[in-house]
Amino acid sequence: MLGSVAAIAVVVVGGFFALRSVTIDEATRDTKERVLAEGRLVEVAGLSDGLLRGTPGSIARLDDVVQAQVLGGSIVRVKVWTRDARILYSDEPRLIGRRYALGEDELELFDAGGAEAELSDLSDPENVFERPQGELLEAHTVVRLPDGTPVLFEIYQRFSSVSASGERLLGALAPPLIGGLAVLLLFQAPLAWSMARRLRRGHAERERLLTAAVEASSRERRRIAADLHDGAVQDLAGVAFGLAPLAEEARRAGDDARAAALDDSVDRLRQGVRDLRTLLVEIHPPTILSTGLDAALADLLSPLRAAGIATELDVDDTVLRGTRHDELLYRAAREAVRNTREHAAPDRVVVRVGATASGVALTVTDDGRGSTEEQRAASRADGHLGLQLVEDLVAQAGGTLTLDSRPGHGTTMHLELPA
Repeated sequence: MLGSVAAIAVVVVGGFFALRSVTIDEATRDTKERVLAEGRLVEVAGLSDGLLRGTPGSIARLDDVVQAQVLGGSIVRVKVWTRDARILYSDEPRLIGRRYALGEDELELFDAGGAEAELSDLSDPENVFERPQGELLEAHTVVRLPDGTPVLFEIYQRFSSVSASGERLLGALAPPLIGGLAVLLLFQAPLAWSMARRLRRGHAERERLLTAAVEASSRERRRIAADLHDGAVQDLAGVAFGLAPLAEEARRAGDDARAAALDDSVDRLRQGVRDLRTLLVEIHPPTILSTGLDAALADLLSPLRAAGIATELDVDDTVLRGTRHDELLYRAAREAVRNTREHAAPDRVVVRVGATASGVALTVTDDGRGSTEEQRAASRADGHLGLQLVEDLVAQAGGTLTLDSRPGHGTTMHLELPA
């Protein structure tokens, strides 16, 4: 809507100046035609050969014609010039006989003929008596004395009459133009409102789909974790439990090779059970609901400690009591720790959770190899969308997530959520 209003404003303002320019050009052409018509009248009825010599009778004859048929209305001054820039006649007697400079355009009219019109420069010396009249438009044409001598006929017209003509034309064109634009805007208003409502519905639907996808993912994680725990983990633990006595019997029977093989198998099975249980914690952490976020994060860091990576966990006392964002905090921490373990090769990982003035904050810091924005974009393009999903969940919850990572300086993920 704002864009439509701005476009209409541009059209109205631009149209105003364009129409004003057109009307002024039209009025200027009318002024040229008027100076030609007035010049023919003066040439026929008012000019005599004695004007060139400045005889009083010739000046009086021309003055009678000018005063009666030229001056009045919008024309406020008349001058007649010789080619050498001497004023032969003016309705202002103090100008008669004076010499001033003529411009190139005026001098060209003596040879080319026609008419010329332009805004008067009231600072010029020859226009000293026109200054009280305000802004003026002057027009020139060449007329001839009875003996054929060319002289320059000049009239001065109030510019207000020119602009008034333009304003009349603009006033005639503006109402239908503005009315049409207003009708267009009225038609656009319900369309824009409908589009905005559809966008809001689409955004709400996207949020619902995202929530459903997250819930479906959580349910699937719980199902997989339950199946692994009740199936493969129990079976492997049972096999390990059953093989241990066999190894002891082989050792008592003196069959050390068979006992060593059985011990190795038992160790491998027990390590497999531990790995599966670690995987179960990553897939679906049962400790968030049962023992809280602190224990879940500790379980999350345990594989790093087992791999020889130093870890530090700091959970604020106010957060230990639990918040409505515990699940999201854990998901964000898990994604950061997973990326650190798989890509950063760190020596130390620090996880801190604390209260802020407006809610709760999570910070995960490592001293690994870091990454560039281009590398992260390439990872997203390859389908690694875990961090992007976390960002969407954080935004949906009204929070913010920032990632500060530079090659050789490690990575820091900072997450803030409202209370």
